[in-house]
Amino acid sequence: MNAMTSSAPASRRPAAEPAGPPPVRPRRGDGPGRVSRRRRARTGWLFASPALLIISAVTVFPVLFSVLLSFAEVRLEYGGFSIRSLTGDHYAAVLSSPEWRQALLFTFGFTVVTVLLELVLGTAAALVLERLGAARGWVLAVLLLPWALINVVAAQLWGYLFNGTYGGLTWLFEQLLGHQPDILGQPASAMGAMVVVDVWKTTPFVAIVVLAGLMLIPGDVYEAAEIDGAGTWTTFWKVTLPQLRPIMAIAVLFRILQAFGIFDLPFVLTQGGPGTATESLAILGYKTLFQNLAIGRGAAVATTTAVIVISCCLLFLRVFKAQADEGGRA
Repeated sequence: MNAMTSSAPASRRPAAEPAGPPPVRPRRGDGPGRVSRRRRARTGWLFASPALLIISAVTVFPVLFSVLLSFAEVRLEYGGFSIRSLTGDHYAAVLSSPEWRQALLFTFGFTVVTVLLELVLGTAAALVLERLGAARGWVLAVLLLPWALINVVAAQLWGYLFNGTYGGLTWLFEQLLGHQPDILGQPASAMGAMVVVDVWKTTPFVAIVVLAGLMLIPGDVYEAAEIDGAGTWTTFWKVTLPQLRPIMAIAVLFRILQAFGIFDLPFVLTQGGPGTATESLAILGYKTLFQNLAIGRGAAVATTTAVIVISCCLLFLRVFKAQADEGGRA
């Protein structure tokens, strides 16, 4: 009896599991959807690889090669050039050069003045265009004409107007002032003329970008401001302008990149003169590299310009992000 009772529990024990590694459980997120996304990502990289290779060949490699040349002692030889040694003397010579400091001062001042003027005038033009009805298309087409012109053509056109002998603006100033001014022959007036030409040509770009931002603002926001009794200026400063900040930041960022690398406008209009009053960093790099044949020093000018532009853009984006975060918390 005792044997029967003792064997009964033993027969109910579970059978021993076979020896071997434990079964692998699927991890969280490793379902069919994740596998499909990975496959699509690999397919996307495969199709994008030719474009990435072309971009690397025409953009990344020239930039890296230019940086290498800026640290190199380059000797011109028959049929090409050779790199003799690496040195940092080019940067020391460029940064201590009064021509580089003058070009940096002009480029920085030109960028700040033109971007601010174009932002203000472009925003005002966009506000006017938003309130136009059927005539908006025609006015917009006329506004786009200066921006559609090639920079060289626009500079040549304004060069005729500023000409000291037969220029239309020179004649107008002579009638108003009683004497014939040499607009492009004086440093201050030449810089002012360049600002006028750039603002005339590029303000339509800013206006179009800001107008696109105005079209995206929902009408409920203005209705709520009107119900709260906000006036025109209050609505602009408290409603319209905060909504336009992201799109205005994009416009300003593009304009900083374009204005800091300005070359064709001063090259055609003033040749960097009188003297070096309107010589930008791009013109200085061109003259150093192609006229003086100082390859290493010209590459150093281009590299320092790129570093300054990238630093300014990053600083601007950081300030804009801080303001946007502060506005979001408010």
